[in-house]
Amino acid sequence: MTTDTDLTTQATLDRQLEAILMVADEPQSLVHLATAVDRPLADVDAAVKRLVADFDGLGTPGHDGTVPSIRRGFELREVGGGWRIYVRSDHDSLVADIVLTQNPSRLSQAALETLAVIAYKQPISRGAVASIRAVNVDSVVRTLLGRGLITEAFTDSETGAINYATTDLLLTQLGINSLDELPHISPLLPDGADGFEDLR
Repeated sequence: MTTDTDLTTQATLDRQLEAILMVADEPQSLVHLATAVDRPLADVDAAVKRLVADFDGLGTPGHDGTVPSIRRGFELREVGGGWRIYVRSDHDSLVADIVLTQNPSRLSQAALETLAVIAYKQPISRGAVASIRAVNVDSVVRTLLGRGLITEAFTDSETGAINYATTDLLLTQLGINSLDELPHISPLLPDGADGFEDLR
């Protein structure tokens, strides 16, 4: 039988995981989540299942069984060997409109540099972009995703890293028909180094 203490402990764990998943840029493995909250893997696995059910409107555990919940506009989805919160697909167009109309039109220098790296080296992981730029690019990648200028191309099956690519919206914003029209970058570099010498 589930006690008040058990329910309180479960609720605390659920909220902790929810908080982590809300800010995570990459899918979070159960092992990583368990380490972050310092709880057994089995407890975290059960908590993730509760969150999935809760977000899907299937209810949460209560004293006398399952307590009904409301289906959320977001879902907890397993991708690339980990868990991440996504907007439900039936709200994609609405969210895209809001993001694109409410964000300011100008990109920061950091965002432009990150976008350039992705455009010339795609598909490329966030870690690889950070390595090239020698700075953390987490927030910049979030900005570019939010603007619809880049997209998640695929998740590496071995590392779980998401690889990014540019979108058609970027082509529209640049006024070009394809990435082949991007200027050659080698002449712009002091020595044509950093792996760009054979690129546009």
